[in-house]
Amino acid sequence: MARVKKGVTARKRHKKVIKQAKGFYGQKSRNFKAANPAVMRALRSAYVGRKNKKREYRRLWIARINAAARANGISYSKFMNGLKKSGIEMNRKMLSEMAIYDPAGFAVLCETAKKAN
Repeated sequence: MARVKKGVTARKRHKKVIKQAKGFYGQKSRNFKAANPAVMRALRSAYVGRKNKKREYRRLWIARINAAARANGISYSKFMNGLKKSGIEMNRKMLSEMAIYDPAGFAVLCETAKKAN
């Protein structure tokens, strides 16, 4: 079997990692040995961040809905329970948008939720 040297493959891999490390501080952007763990950590953090973003948006929507619902004299949990009982299926993102841009429509939903409870 022929001998395989890994110079070309290693250089290709190193260049890929260095390219991903562009903008990192100091040796982490120039030196493969320093850049490799930094890039691995950055990729891991990016993965986690994509999951956290979904949680954070949901928290934001709930806070907005709660504030708007309380302005209409009902708590968030009673509001959501009332909507569910009255058969109105709207996601939290749309409810928060409605609370900001259509307060009159949101007030109607609050009244519907109060009657259902």
